[in-house]
Amino acid sequence: MAIQHMNPEARAVIAELIRLREGFIQNRLIFVKSDRMIPILKVLGATDEDLENMKTVSDSLCDDPTLPFRRSKNGRFYFDFEQSKLRRLEFQPFALSVEEDFVRHDSGKIREFEEVDGNLQGNTALHALFLFKALMFHGMSFKQRPKLDYRTDNFICTLFNLRTVTNKDLVGEPALEGVHSDGVDFTMTTYLGSENMTRDSAVTFIHDIREQNALRWNETHPEYNLGSHQHRDFLDTLLFVDHERKHSLSPVYAADPERSATRDMLIFFTRKPVVEGHISHPYDSLQPHLSLPLEVPLV
Repeated sequence: MAIQHMNPEARAVIAELIRLREGFIQNRLIFVKSDRMIPILKVLGATDEDLENMKTVSDSLCDDPTLPFRRSKNGRFYFDFEQSKLRRLEFQPFALSVEEDFVRHDSGKIREFEEVDGNLQGNTALHALFLFKALMFHGMSFKQRPKLDYRTDNFICTLFNLRTVTNKDLVGEPALEGVHSDGVDFTMTTYLGSENMTRDSAVTFIHDIREQNALRWNETHPEYNLGSHQHRDFLDTLLFVDHERKHSLSPVYAADPERSATRDMLIFFTRKPVVEGHISHPYDSLQPHLSLPLEVPLV
């Protein structure tokens, strides 16, 4: 449909998407607040019902394989720009290594997460988030990582649905690893909700790539601090070029220490397929998921 035949809301969203993409290309990072994000997702296909359902999708998460204060699920998706569609990929284990600027007790460990199921996968708001991310990064230039295949136009996206929990026994750390990168080309984080969380919880700090890995958020060097952002409202979204920035997060604090505090997020790790020699090479299949198939047009 030609833009002149669109309704005013759609035209305004297209103009907003153009501004955001220009800002992302220039600044390598954008933070989109809820009041801007929701109209965008609606024009990109999210229904009001699915937006509402997204607020509770994290209630079905499972115990995390290595972090006692976290509940999690993940799934692998393929940005197939050659065929203009997103599709679900088969289950694979997951790993992040020290070589990828991820320093934690489970660095290099092959982890197996419970899978994202139809409750999230079938949500039109999730489809719109995938499309939003594609519109932001597709075709832009960025710093390349070693051992990724930049000959292809396509990208793999590992989606994490995470709940961080703080209670009397545990302090929930959205980034226990401290200063890090995510081993990908583009990272996007979208806030779904929280319970009993203080106003100063879970601040994301952005650091120059020269910052030392594994430093806690409050131990970093001021000269490498590039700013901070805090997800507070439903669908607040942060997107950045992962190999050009590092980041850290402060903990989740409980407003009422007698009750648990929770923070629910979607994390979109997007990178090129790996080549031989990468830690994830044995776990980077491009085969479709047979029991949870999905295809979404990238238009």
